[in-house]
Amino acid sequence: MSVYFQRTTPRLLLATAVVVIGAAALWSLTSNAQDGKADAAKKAAAARPALTVTLVAPQVVDWPQVVAANGNVVAWQEAVIGAEISGYRLTDVLVNVGDVVKKGQLLARVSDTTVQAELAQARAAAAEAEATLAEARANADRARQIQATGALSAQQINQYLTAEQTALARLNAAQARVQADQLRLAQTRVVAPDDGVISARGATVGSLAQPGQELFHLIRGGRLEWRAEVTSEELARIKPGMSAQLALPGSEGQRVTGKVRTVAPTVDPQTRNALVYVDLPRDSGARAGMFARGQLELGRAPALTLPQTAVLMRDGFAFVYRVGNDNRVDEVKVDTGRRNGDRVEIVRGLAPATPVVATGTGFLNAGDVVRVVEAPAQTASK
Repeated sequence: MSVYFQRTTPRLLLATAVVVIGAAALWSLTSNAQDGKADAAKKAAAARPALTVTLVAPQVVDWPQVVAANGNVVAWQEAVIGAEISGYRLTDVLVNVGDVVKKGQLLARVSDTTVQAELAQARAAAAEAEATLAEARANADRARQIQATGALSAQQINQYLTAEQTALARLNAAQARVQADQLRLAQTRVVAPDDGVISARGATVGSLAQPGQELFHLIRGGRLEWRAEVTSEELARIKPGMSAQLALPGSEGQRVTGKVRTVAPTVDPQTRNALVYVDLPRDSGARAGMFARGQLELGRAPALTLPQTAVLMRDGFAFVYRVGNDNRVDEVKVDTGRRNGDRVEIVRGLAPATPVVATGTGFLNAGDVVRVVEAPAQTASK
């Protein structure tokens, strides 16, 4: 059996090398083109604006300096009204909780039948004593007239004079009894000691009036006050006559303006807080027992402010975004202070004339490219 071996010629080897080299060159060109396209896409994506924004510059405004406080709304003074006479039943209750009453107005009646009878008896006794005095006085006058004649002994004359004095004392006692019964009769009428509003009622028709029983509570004058708690450090800055603003619970945006009447002279040793007494207007809508938050105005001072939409709160810190010449945003940490409406005070961290991104800060990161446009003109309200 014969085996033939074919010898590879140099020409064939050369052709094979050329094919391999060409394929490698073609692959390299294709790969470079793809890398170039990817780099171009990345550059295009990097240059594309992340957000269209408007800029706003800080404004310096005159703002009030305030001290935040909270506390209860209570009655300025609350009178406890009870019956001054006891042991008799209530026959009428004429007012209810929330009624506005005047000084001296009748609130309730206590049964006066027994007192009327006792008063009539006292008046009869006084009339009897007055008649007895008249007789004794006439006898004493005659005794004085004939004393010099000797018709009556000194003992008899002394008896007539003593009877006169005794009758006078008995008349005075009877008249005092009449006055006492008249007073008891007046006490069967429970009246308002002052103008005000009935805040509580314990009186019930048919119940027996007892000593110390609370029939009504009266807010004197209808006056309420806000007892605001402040720290001992803030106490020295608060003076009577200062204005106070408080928000009532359950009312959207309703604020009540009051005036500081006085400042407590002592500080609670447990909480280190002190009370500030703020008078409230009668038509404020506040109710005794409410808990309210508010602020005390110490004065006014200029403040560098921005809209709240321009300030981003993150991780307990405040940031604003400043736009550079290349339209890239730079994150700037700032310290905030007072708030008023939709604006917030910038205490430090931002120059007064530096414009920052007005809205959409929550969608930005440091280094993002943005497109800046002019803010739309405000339409004048008719």
